[in-house]
Amino acid sequence: MKERAKRFAIIIFSLMFLSATAVSQAATNSANCNEPLSKIFKRAAQSVVLITAVSLNPFSLQDRISVSMGSGFIIRKDGLILTNSHVVFGKQAISVSMADHQVFQARLIGADPIMDLAVLKIDTENSLPELSLIVDKLPDVGDDVLAVGNPLGFERTLTRGIVSGVDRVLPISPMSMTIPMIQTDAAINPGNSGGPLLTMCGEVVGINTSVLVGAENMGFALPATIINKVLPQLLKNGRIIRPWIGIRGQLIKKEELGSILNFNLKSGFMVEMVETGSPAEKEGLLGGMLPIKIAGEEFLFGGDIITAINKKKLDQPEIYFEFLQNLKVGDKIDLTVFRENQTKTISLVVKDRPLLPWDLPQGDCHMAGQ
Repeated sequence: MKERAKRFAIIIFSLMFLSATAVSQAATNSANCNEPLSKIFKRAAQSVVLITAVSLNPFSLQDRISVSMGSGFIIRKDGLILTNSHVVFGKQAISVSMADHQVFQARLIGADPIMDLAVLKIDTENSLPELSLIVDKLPDVGDDVLAVGNPLGFERTLTRGIVSGVDRVLPISPMSMTIPMIQTDAAINPGNSGGPLLTMCGEVVGINTSVLVGAENMGFALPATIINKVLPQLLKNGRIIRPWIGIRGQLIKKEELGSILNFNLKSGFMVEMVETGSPAEKEGLLGGMLPIKIAGEEFLFGGDIITAINKKKLDQPEIYFEFLQNLKVGDKIDLTVFRENQTKTISLVVKDRPLLPWDLPQGDCHMAGQ
């Protein structure tokens, strides 16, 4: 059941961004790249920057000012830079140090803490060296990859490894959406966040984001395929606009759980949590109260079960995928809800999702830029 839920989460996330357009593309086969590592590094390092961010904690009497460092890389010749959101989001001042040691003040163009992605802009009259994103395919497990960044402030450090896995959903995610990541054993340390994960051709397959606390050589990168889909929104709106109902839960089937549990169930989306201030809360949807573990999988029963959306029976994952794919801010939807052995219809209007407290980093996934 866990593997099914994981695949379900990955597909949901992917479907939400199918309409975005590509902004850059590189489709070189890394097997055809035979350059020495020193040459690949020398070329790529010209595009990798050291980011220094200053923040102020107004609630502290001592150590009010803190300075953090991370990495980033140039994706456009006019000074557009990609990095992780946790490196720069909410910071008072951001500076960027180039390979030639020039220092520029940077503007935050857009950030998304959920995806941990941010875009910076520096003003320069020079044409800067850029890195290309591979946006048409994920790497294969076993592919050689290179990580370039500034771990612990050691500028433009190169580490090498392989792709250990793809479509990895972190065990305890700091994000409100489970995001399929690239797993690598290339060494990633604090300060590497925001740096590129490169093929042996020097092209970007991901942005180094986090490591798993307590593990050895388990680093994770946000795939370039996903970055490319959401980048136009960050550039245009400064954030990613997401339709928001405000419920969390999972699809359940009566025939799978009904024989185990001694209470009445319906197939559909079981609401486990209703988010504060959401359309779902406003219209009175109820979350769960009774935690139950079945075959190692956890459920929170007692809340509403959504059995149909706009009168379309919700008994197959494909129906839910189609609903998410077409969902837009401002849509009015009718939910058929099973509650306390009775069925009722609840109507709500989809809102633009705000930033929520649990979107920010926490848990067992250490963000490598801090």
